[in-house]
Amino acid sequence: MAHQAELIVDAQNATGESPVWIASEQALYWVDIPNRQLLRWKAADGSVTRWTGEQMIGCIAHRQGDANRWVAGMEDGLYDVVAQDDGTLSATRLADVRHSHAAMRFNDGRCDRQGRFWAGTMALDMAAGIPAGALYRLDGEARGEPLAAQMNDFIVPNGLGFSPDGRTMYLSDSHPGVQLIWAFDYDLDSGTPSNRRLFVDMNAYPGRPDGAAVDIDGCYWICGNDAGLIHRFTPDGRLDRSLQVPVKKPAMCAFGGPGLDTLFVTSIRPGGDLSDQPLAGGLFALHAGVAGLEEPRFR
Repeated sequence: MAHQAELIVDAQNATGESPVWIASEQALYWVDIPNRQLLRWKAADGSVTRWTGEQMIGCIAHRQGDANRWVAGMEDGLYDVVAQDDGTLSATRLADVRHSHAAMRFNDGRCDRQGRFWAGTMALDMAAGIPAGALYRLDGEARGEPLAAQMNDFIVPNGLGFSPDGRTMYLSDSHPGVQLIWAFDYDLDSGTPSNRRLFVDMNAYPGRPDGAAVDIDGCYWICGNDAGLIHRFTPDGRLDRSLQVPVKKPAMCAFGGPGLDTLFVTSIRPGGDLSDQPLAGGLFALHAGVAGLEEPRFR
C-alpha cells in the first residue's frame, strides 16, 4: 500500500515537536521549541493559530477539564499553560527542577495511561554530548520542592511512549553517540518503570530515534531523524514498515483524524541550504494503515 505524505501546514518550524490530537476540536496542537510557540491546526477549515510564550516549550499534554489549558515542559520546570485570546501563553509553574548543567531545557514528554506527565531534559548544546539529561514524573500535584529525577545520565532523552495497556514504557536517547530505544516494565499503580532492556538499536536502521507514538496493535512508531523516515516496530522489536516524508528531519508523530488513523508528523527546519527539502519544518500527514490511541490527558 502506498503511504504518500501530504503537507498539511508549511509551518517552517525551527523545531516542530509534541503533536497532540484533540478529538473534541478535530484539531492538532504542537510546539515550535526555539520560537516558544504553541500552534493549532483545525481540520475543518485548515486555519492555523499560534500562541507565543516567554520560555521555550519542549513538550505538552492536554489538561482535563479546560480546552485551553496544558501542562508543558519548558526551560526551568513544568508549567500550567493557558492559551490566551491575544496570542500569548500565560504560564504558572507547577514544579521546578535542578538541572545538572547550566544551559538546559525540557525535551520530549507525554502522559502515561493514568495521566501522569513524564518529560526529559537535555543540554541546549546537543553536539557537546553532555550526559546531563534526566527523566521526571509529575503526578498531578504542585510541588514545593524541585522534582526528583526518576532516571539520569541521558544526552537527549526522547521517544517516550506507552503500550495500549500501559504496562510497557518506551524511551530512547537520540544523540548520535547513543541511538538506542529501551523498553521498561511499568507499574500502573505507582508509575514506576523497571527492568530496563534494549528494545531497538537504531544504529542498525536509517535515522536517529526522535519522537514516537504507539498504535492500537501496540506497535511503536519512531521518527528516523536525518533519514526522512517513520519506522514502525512490533512489540517484539521487529521492523514492520518504514514510511517516507519529504524532509530529512521528522521530529515526532501522533495519531489523529476522525478515525485516529492519520499519522501527523512534525519536522525540523535546519539552517543552511534547503533547496533539496524546501518543506522542512512543515507538518505532514500520512495514511498509517492502522489506528492509534487517544492521547491521555494530564490529571
